[in-house]
Amino acid sequence: MKAPSIAGLILAGGASRRMGSPKALLRFQNETFLDRLIRLFSAACDPVIVVVGYHAAEIQSGIERAPEAIFTVNPDPERGMLSSLQCGLEAVPAHAEAVMFLPVDHPHLQPSTLETLAARFRAGRAPVTVPTYGGEHGHPVCIARPLIAELLALPPEAKASDVIHRYVSQTEYVEVPDSAVVTDVDDPEAYAELVAHRS
Repeated sequence: MKAPSIAGLILAGGASRRMGSPKALLRFQNETFLDRLIRLFSAACDPVIVVVGYHAAEIQSGIERAPEAIFTVNPDPERGMLSSLQCGLEAVPAHAEAVMFLPVDHPHLQPSTLETLAARFRAGRAPVTVPTYGGEHGHPVCIARPLIAELLALPPEAKASDVIHRYVSQTEYVEVPDSAVVTDVDDPEAYAELVAHRS
């Protein structure tokens, strides 16, 4: 029996106002954040979808692995992360049985984290699979296909958590030894700390 296909979805549509430049193009261990995440997701997911919004052309031309991903542009990125998530979900192919999604500001994820989440979904087919570190919930979140329609149906003022929380009793929480699942790099101080400790 063929293992279920899991699409990977990287959200890179934000304005990066606190950072001051596109987070997708920041470099970490000789790769841009986005190149690194495309590489990591490609090992566990197929296809890998990237949502861009602000700085779309600059981001697509500024990375090396653009041919390895499907790019979709959020026409209204000012509406926030849900709008980018919905744009990405619309691009998920019909054969994918789940989607693993992540904001671009978690570049330091360990490859084993993605592999563990994918394996856990394939084993249990839970509606939602969430990594935890020290008991704190993090990203990427893996959702089963039935949730895609629910997320696409949300109004603009809603949040993805409005759907995710409906499935709390059926959610599988996976404790991982990877602090990156709960640590986003969204301002210059966090980036400086990442580079200082992980280079």
